[in-house]
Amino acid sequence: MATTIFLIMIVLLLLGFPMMIPLLVATFVGFIFLFGDIGRMDFMVQQMMAGIRPASLIAVPMFILAADIMTRGQSADRLIDMVMKFIGHIKGGLAVSTAAACTLFGAVSGSTQATVVAVGSPLRPRMLKAGYKDSFVLALIINASDIAFLIPPSIGMIIYGVISSTSISELFIAGIGPGLLLLVLFSAYSMIYATIKGVPTEPKASWAERGESVKRAIWPLGFPVIIVGGIYGGIFSPTEAAAVCVLYAIILEFLVFRSLNLPDIYRIAKSTGLITAVVFILVGAGAAFSWVISFAQVPQEILAAVGIADMGPKGVLAVISIAFFIGCMFVDPIVVILILVPIFAPVVNSVGLDPVLVGTIITLQVAIGSATPPFGCDIFTAIAIFKRPYIEVIRGIFPFTVMLLSVSVALIYFPQIALFLRDLAFR
Repeated sequence: MATTIFLIMIVLLLLGFPMMIPLLVATFVGFIFLFGDIGRMDFMVQQMMAGIRPASLIAVPMFILAADIMTRGQSADRLIDMVMKFIGHIKGGLAVSTAAACTLFGAVSGSTQATVVAVGSPLRPRMLKAGYKDSFVLALIINASDIAFLIPPSIGMIIYGVISSTSISELFIAGIGPGLLLLVLFSAYSMIYATIKGVPTEPKASWAERGESVKRAIWPLGFPVIIVGGIYGGIFSPTEAAAVCVLYAIILEFLVFRSLNLPDIYRIAKSTGLITAVVFILVGAGAAFSWVISFAQVPQEILAAVGIADMGPKGVLAVISIAFFIGCMFVDPIVVILILVPIFAPVVNSVGLDPVLVGTIITLQVAIGSATPPFGCDIFTAIAIFKRPYIEVIRGIFPFTVMLLSVSVALIYFPQIALFLRDLAFR
């Protein structure tokens, strides 16, 4: 049965169907194998509904909506301008500013694709004008946007937390350390690149200009304060933080900045609704698919074939990292999380691994795979936004992939990179 349903998924993907179709069809076939009666499809629907029932999932459309409002308004531009004023003048400062802006916007959106659009659209032309090669620029934007998957709020961490019953608050804070480490590595590489290529520096902003940029960005900087301060100050839960972020975004863009008006509400709501519908169909189908493979003992068969039960914690983490990295090179990150987390859950529990550490490593691997050929989703987002050919978009990715993988290896051997802040806040 397992071979059949996986082959069905692969064939339908190769035929060009959107991911929800292969997942739904494979789940349907799995139920037919198990029960042999199409009349039991009501149970499949029940499993799908159970998958989208957890209250924590409400945070997903809320963060998507908040990110959409900020991207269409002025919040993203004000944050980018502030970063540029402070570090734009150093060697490689424009590239460092791009990485920092991706990190900062990730701290208010939680979406890699939203970050590609919000940061890449205004900064790519400036970097090209400054003398950076487009292959470097595109690779930097795509991979720095991956930091948004680690810095809270992270939609990937929310999905993982719901599936694995892991504290989303602990996952959020555990992502900060690896995210900042990636920012440091990307910044160092950008400075070295600019020095070797002789890229000229930007004019240095005066302190008056920096002060003005901070003044203009002070309201958008409230988003990470709300998310991080509110959650870890015990004021509200991650789901409530998402709702507050939406309200805050509406107040900023519609009332304070006056950058949006009533007709924009319809376009934003429609965009958010479409994205949310796709995400929730995937989550529901993934939940039903996970039930099928669990009921059929597929995880136990796969893990036994790999021999993972005889490995220590580091070996298990290595196998998990490889599986998620390869999976996200071909399939949507949310789908990979939905399918693979239940498969690895038994062995994670048996070897006593910290689920927060596992979730952080999985989130990082998902982010890496999302920006890695052949089918990383961020690559195709960049192709659509910047209208550049596939080969040009992926040409400069390799150095960033090496840095991302090095952080992944570091997390396996030095878990406190992720767990230090978690232990500080919750232990």
